[in-house]
Amino acid sequence: MASRKVLAAALPLVMISALTQPALAGGLERGGYNIDQLFDASQFSIQSGVIYVMPQRKLKNARDVNTSNTTGGGNLNSRPNHADDTENYAIPYLGLKGGVGDVDCLVDYSEPFGAHTNPGVNWAGANNNVETKIDSHNYGATCSYKFDLGQGQARIIGGAFYQEIEGFQEKLVSTAPLALGIGTGVGRLDLSDNAWGWRLGVAYEIPEYAMRASLVYNSRVKYDGLSGTVDLTQVPVVPVYGGRITNVYGEAEAPDSLELKLQSGIAPDWLAFGSVKWTNWSVLQSVSLCPTSTRGTACGQSNQLTSLDLGYRDGWTLTGGVGHKFNDQWSGAVSLTWDRGTSDGYGAQADVWTLGVGASYSPTENIEWRLAGALGVMTSGSSGTIVKDGVTYGDDATYDYGNDLVAAISTSIKVKF
Repeated sequence: MASRKVLAAALPLVMISALTQPALAGGLERGGYNIDQLFDASQFSIQSGVIYVMPQRKLKNARDVNTSNTTGGGNLNSRPNHADDTENYAIPYLGLKGGVGDVDCLVDYSEPFGAHTNPGVNWAGANNNVETKIDSHNYGATCSYKFDLGQGQARIIGGAFYQEIEGFQEKLVSTAPLALGIGTGVGRLDLSDNAWGWRLGVAYEIPEYAMRASLVYNSRVKYDGLSGTVDLTQVPVVPVYGGRITNVYGEAEAPDSLELKLQSGIAPDWLAFGSVKWTNWSVLQSVSLCPTSTRGTACGQSNQLTSLDLGYRDGWTLTGGVGHKFNDQWSGAVSLTWDRGTSDGYGAQADVWTLGVGASYSPTENIEWRLAGALGVMTSGSSGTIVKDGVTYGDDATYDYGNDLVAAISTSIKVKF
């Protein structure tokens, strides 16, 4: 029968091996929400880590389907029909956990959401995207209360988090300024906001079997004060708003999610684990941005200056794997993850299959160092013109993408007392 030592040694590898997986998920997900440190058996722990992700998404067969110089950026079909779409990125994490009696609390910093695509201006789909970058900063506080139930202990989990988001998008609005030598023709949208969210969950543990089951719900984060600017100083030919910077406003929501995690000892020094996660990415469709001069009326397609078009469907992530303790200092884990793509005929977010491996080294009982990596395949697909809920997406450019590689490496150190 698996001993309690499995939980102390193999579980940390489960945590770090799985930690690389959300960074490769669909939608705008990067680090996601991770509160596994809350379950640390020590009374106090501090953990710091970083994940570095290297996606290699390449676009091909791009075609400009809106060649108008006033609404579509001009005819770009003489430009290359391919582009390197994605940029590498890093995701930091910092957590501080403390426990008193039956109460454990975790304070953490993370970057749950983000994106960075940069195909550039020299491709046939530049009227769809030149560069898009989104960053988030999440400050959370989560506590749990433990009580005896049956053979083990149950937990009630609750918490709140403060979240900041910022980003920009650049598109080729018109080729006329470039031809006339009066600008680049590229327009830029900048946005930012902050808001609060909350989480609730339950868990059940039987330590002598290294068994744990947890179910955690993270709420939506409503960015109803989304604000920024549209910079068309490089596009003076656009009527009304061309040649100047215009303040804009709108609203959007970061998705809610529900995640079930399971683990259990299956043999001496062996542990199996798995998880199922649903993320409500369909709340992000087309985000209208309207001039602040129109504030007081509902911001929508009728009065928007521009929009951030995503057209997502819900995401599902399934992970399974095993962990093994080799000796008192070393343990390891391996996992396989499938993430359902969130693109629904528009965009390049297809299914991702990922193999993750990790190792944990504990030179003393108070220090733990982890190193993990992941290698995956972002599957193929295409982006075209679609209509969802009466809104048209992808009527500016179409493109295809093949099966592309993605890799990630992560490291962290934990000090516990």
